[in-house]
Amino acid sequence: MQGVRTNDSHGTLLSPSHSTRISVPRKTRPTVLSVALILSLVSLCRAEPESEEALRADAQKTFKEQVGPFVKKYCISCHNTRPEAGINLESALRTPGATSSFLHWKKSVANVKVNDMPPEYADEIPSDEERRQFIEWIGKLKYLAPRDPGQFVLRRLSKVEYSNTLHDLYGVSPLIADSLPEEVVGEGYLNSISPLQSEMFLDIANKVVTQIVVPEGDPPTEVQKRLFGEVPSEGTDLRAAARDVARSLARDAYRRPPTEMELDVLVSIFDLGRENQLGYVESLCLMWKAILVSPQFLFITPAVEVDSNAKIVPLDDFQLASRLSYLLWSSPPDAELSAIADKGELHKPEVLRAQVERLLQHERSRALFDGFGAQWLRIGDLKTQTFDPALYPQMTPVLREAMLDEARLFFQSILHENQSVLRFVDSDYTFVNEPLAELYGLEQSITGPKMRRVKLENPNRGGILGMPATLASTSFPNRTSPVRRGVWVLEQVLGERVPPPPPNVPELEEQSPKSFEGLTLRQRTELHQSEATCANCHKVLDPIGFGLENFDAIGRWREKDNGDLAIDSAGTLPSGESFSNPAELKSLVANRKEDLARNLTERFMAYSLGRTLEGYDEVVIDQLMVKIAQDDYRMRTIIKEVITSYLFTHRRVHESAP
Repeated sequence: MQGVRTNDSHGTLLSPSHSTRISVPRKTRPTVLSVALILSLVSLCRAEPESEEALRADAQKTFKEQVGPFVKKYCISCHNTRPEAGINLESALRTPGATSSFLHWKKSVANVKVNDMPPEYADEIPSDEERRQFIEWIGKLKYLAPRDPGQFVLRRLSKVEYSNTLHDLYGVSPLIADSLPEEVVGEGYLNSISPLQSEMFLDIANKVVTQIVVPEGDPPTEVQKRLFGEVPSEGTDLRAAARDVARSLARDAYRRPPTEMELDVLVSIFDLGRENQLGYVESLCLMWKAILVSPQFLFITPAVEVDSNAKIVPLDDFQLASRLSYLLWSSPPDAELSAIADKGELHKPEVLRAQVERLLQHERSRALFDGFGAQWLRIGDLKTQTFDPALYPQMTPVLREAMLDEARLFFQSILHENQSVLRFVDSDYTFVNEPLAELYGLEQSITGPKMRRVKLENPNRGGILGMPATLASTSFPNRTSPVRRGVWVLEQVLGERVPPPPPNVPELEEQSPKSFEGLTLRQRTELHQSEATCANCHKVLDPIGFGLENFDAIGRWREKDNGDLAIDSAGTLPSGESFSNPAELKSLVANRKEDLARNLTERFMAYSLGRTLEGYDEVVIDQLMVKIAQDDYRMRTIIKEVITSYLFTHRRVHESAP
């Protein structure tokens, strides 16, 4: 069992998907498992065409008559108020539809499916049929959750969003914010500012103002005239003029009209400048700096005023415009989007869909890969990932950049051509330049650093499973990792939940060298999984990882490993399906089109909301999948359905949802 694993909670990345994963019941024939898997997928992924009330009633009955007795019989002795592995089923039994219970149920399903729970030493062990039924029953509990879109996540602009915002509003170079530390955005957006960061934001604000505003007496810059207008003539009410400037500056910076109270605060700062003998323009600069370091500018915030009696409200058009623009462009709303918000028309479904289409067709939608795509594929750290230079001298900064560019261009091609998400796995083209073409071993004459689209004749290539960026990102510095690759395919591509590894299990390198002398990595890993606590998960993970072993740690094709031993990439999935090479494995994964699409939909939804998905979210996803399937799971259809969904366009006002 290899100790390095992806984080099951997904931390500051994207939401964990809530689809099912392949199970491996002991002493069970593949045909029985296949039936169990199909039934569990139907239960978890598809809502029957019934009313939510009827489904909720059925879920309540199932919980009372089936889930409760199962948990009390097989689980509660360990997973109570002093829970093992962080799974508190006693609490989940009390409030089965609560947000806090949702993750406990999902973890329970993942462990039951691979026969990790109950453990072999337990007094009573459920049958394979009971396990299958438990998985099906848990799939209904989402209907116990209240109808709730969740709270609007208050979050700080990322470094990229902040840089883009300064550039779009004031024309300064995005490099002006280079002093800020790098961040990882996604589900776990940052929502605080440290004292050091406050000083950094103030320093950047000073630089912005200094670049744009000239000393009094000098001819103003064009941007200065646009922001401040003409200097008022003698006898003009300067406070009134300053208030007009504040209103214009704040409208752009706050991404909504400022309130009168907010304007009062800004004008008081202007007054402070005047009291300290600053000139009119200098006092405006002081007011502008206050705007640039304000929470209203640095954070994407909910509306200022709502109906105090409502528990759930639609987002106002200004919130919707900001949420949409930062999602697709990592930038503030442009003039057209802002004008539509000012008219109060953006919330209309047909208008919102048209704006989504417009933003996606613009070249700025490339930001969607940098913000979402790279995190989904988990290739964001490839630039700094360590590789043994003696084994992989080709892994230069130029090649790393080409790997990332390939993934970006491939993602954008599927988006811009509105292809089915199936193409992420099953594709016959990619983008390469000369260094990357050499890594691929392409026969075409590819010269120079420019990336270009090429047709792939090798069926083992094409799609993210055979892409160097993903293959390298799931490797160790000196070798491949079948476990990492298996987990990556299951979690990132198919959206299945993989239980975390047990504690105190040594990695392969920690074993005695004599114990695996002359063995391939596959044989060493298979020997390692003789550990009883490892075997169940490895039966699921390893075949997938071994199916990609023909690709070395940086994605080159090979027939032999580093020890000059022949690669064996054949395997059998728990469903009973067999493959003998990466192309056949890729075909099996591609056949799970609905799982691919649901996983991508869930992850994009979680990214767009800035939070993990919970109980009622699953009900909404079920509804979206019906519409998405009707258009062959096309990429832009997924994005439009997420953005026009109840979850994206509404928010909870109070802590308690109805």
